[in-house]
Amino acid sequence: MLDNYELLDRYRRESGRVLMTGTQALVRIALMQRTVDVAAGLNTAGFISGYRGSPLGMVDQELWRARRFLEESNIEFLPAVNEDLAATAVLGSQQVETDPNKTVDGVFGIWYGKGPGVDRAGDALKHGNAYGSSPTGGVLVVAGDDHGCISSSMPHHSDVAFLTFMMPHLNPASVAEYLEYGLYGIALSRFSGMWVGFKAITETVESAMSVELPPYRQFVAPSGFVVPPTGLHYRWPDFPGPQIEERLEAKKAATLAFAAANPIDRKIFDVPNARFGIVTTGKAHLDLMEALRLLGIDAAEAARIGLDVYKVGMVWPLEPQGALDFVQGKNEVLVVEEKRGIIESQFKEYFYDYPGRKPKHLAGKADENGMRLVPWVGELSPLQLAPIVASRLDREFGGDRFRRLAEKLEENRGTEIAVEGATRIPYFCSGCPHNTSTRVPEGSKALAGIGCHFMASWMGRETDGLIQMGGEGVNWIARSKFNGGEHVFQNLGDGTFYHSGSLAIRQSIAAGTNITYKILFNDAVAMTGGQPVDGPLSVQSIAHAMRAEGVDRIAIISDEPELFSSGDFPTGTTISHRRELDSVQRELREIPGVTVLVYAQTCATEKRRRRKRGKLEDPNKFVVINDLVCEGCGDCSVESNCLSVVPKETKFGRKRQIDQNSCNKDYS
Repeated sequence: MLDNYELLDRYRRESGRVLMTGTQALVRIALMQRTVDVAAGLNTAGFISGYRGSPLGMVDQELWRARRFLEESNIEFLPAVNEDLAATAVLGSQQVETDPNKTVDGVFGIWYGKGPGVDRAGDALKHGNAYGSSPTGGVLVVAGDDHGCISSSMPHHSDVAFLTFMMPHLNPASVAEYLEYGLYGIALSRFSGMWVGFKAITETVESAMSVELPPYRQFVAPSGFVVPPTGLHYRWPDFPGPQIEERLEAKKAATLAFAAANPIDRKIFDVPNARFGIVTTGKAHLDLMEALRLLGIDAAEAARIGLDVYKVGMVWPLEPQGALDFVQGKNEVLVVEEKRGIIESQFKEYFYDYPGRKPKHLAGKADENGMRLVPWVGELSPLQLAPIVASRLDREFGGDRFRRLAEKLEENRGTEIAVEGATRIPYFCSGCPHNTSTRVPEGSKALAGIGCHFMASWMGRETDGLIQMGGEGVNWIARSKFNGGEHVFQNLGDGTFYHSGSLAIRQSIAAGTNITYKILFNDAVAMTGGQPVDGPLSVQSIAHAMRAEGVDRIAIISDEPELFSSGDFPTGTTISHRRELDSVQRELREIPGVTVLVYAQTCATEKRRRRKRGKLEDPNKFVVINDLVCEGCGDCSVESNCLSVVPKETKFGRKRQIDQNSCNKDYS
């Protein structure tokens, strides 16, 4: 029954059906874990930290909205400065259990970050996994993977990174599976001492579905597994040495023992004596099931022809007994996984050790002739898989029935509608500060960076290049040594500056590079939803930091220069209206070495959001409630999920807040 259903029931209800997105499911995982622990008599807490980035660009927003529920469950959220520091903080959450002054039994931790963030945090994640989780803690490492390079500088696939860290990782196929796999991952982490990876790809985490809340699964301890005398979990002292790798080996064995005792992989049709088997995981599983439907194969047809499907939940390490039981005796097994063939490779390793359980043929990334079959580049789709599956089925069962069905699908496939003049490339929003700030004087060039301002690359603004987040301008160090020491402007967003870009400026200063860093201070992390920068950042603090690093010439450009006082800045800093941008840039490009221009103007979209939510009469005044800032919706009391509540922020260094007592609203 959905009588009196409210959207917040996604966090309130313990049974029944709720509507939620993948992002909201990640929040619910933490709440569910706390519920499980309370029922088991454990006094635990939760700790969540990470860094935003599509497809996990809105995780922090949802955590802020769910603040009341997190507080009730003793779950702390730290929006970290960058991904590796977030992972290090999560490592600290596993040290609580051994702290003599602890106030809880243990802390379960959740780290999140997009694929490049996994790469960036590699050292911290590797250390966390090696040194281990605590028995009543556990860590889930949520990787936002963008297989199709939809909103990233390049496609990313965190499975291989997890493998490098020797970190087990789960690959849920739907929002509903997020809940099941999330609790599974934390339970596995607690038993094995491993941190557990969790793939959250674009198509899933950014989708929504109606979910029937599953009952809380009871996990059992593996029988027969002997824990080594030195244990599996975090402990101190544990100095650097070979024992860390030895413990990883033991923890992998514990992982496989847990997976055998608590299976997460399953047969879909469970067809006895099936001749043909298909192994899938994650989104690729849903693609395959739709491809089978398009080919007219349902459970009954699969049973008739002798076909079965094996869905893998834990990609690495692949639980061997269930996997080998599935493939044994089959004429052919086709492995369908997106990107790299990690499951396929493990099967081939297992076949060496268990040759009697090898099927007659195994195909995946290549066929029996070494020709490309299931591609590892791009993304898979049902229409892409249908002819691949059809050809293998006809090869096994004879005839050309499935091939003809696949050809029919291709014939009926819709064509792309192209209307001349209707194509529009992305452009800055109306009123966007980047529309002005990314312009350079005639004869100058600029380098692009991570952020909305990258769009200047295709706007005829003499802007090119792309580098990883935090490397902005460092590539120019080498280039300028072989082009006569030419000058360049480097665009750098304020969020990127705080995340890691300040180190790039330090490197350019150390190298004596001829470059002007144009720091675009737009009062919001606009690219991922308008969040505030994760710390006390202001135009003034940037200027003083740059002077402390050794930058002599600093210029401030703003649409509201009257907001600034020269006394708040290092000596010699100039403050100009944006009308003077061209002349200021012409001056800076003639100064040898590193110069800095801070362009301060609030994101236009964020301004519109604030107006839409409703503002107090004075736009520079906000109501402070428990370290949050209410933007004054004007007609209701504030709840933790209210969109008008955002973290405390500053506008050009001046705090926009008033005391709660001076407002006549009920903010209880």
